[in-house]
Amino acid sequence: MTVVSSKEFATNQEKYFDLALDEQVCIQRGDNLFHLIYKHADEMNNNDFEEFLEPDDDFRRAITMDEFINRALVMVEKVDKMYAKK
Repeated sequence: MTVVSSKEFATNQEKYFDLALDEQVCIQRGDNLFHLIYKHADEMNNNDFEEFLEPDDDFRRAITMDEFINRALVMVEKVDKMYAKK
């Protein structure tokens, strides 16, 4: 995998598009990484775009912010009780 800065990519786009034909290329901008994905135009259809927009299994398994806060509050109570016993 090749990781390049956004400035380097902008300067040498053709080079990195050609490189993406054979290997993964990531463009780094700050803390974000963007992947170049090669797909021949004949292979594209509308379902390909939906694939990137659909939430994945990790997203479906994630807890809500309310659940996170409730669990954190329970943990704080447990830690407080542990220290109170000492």
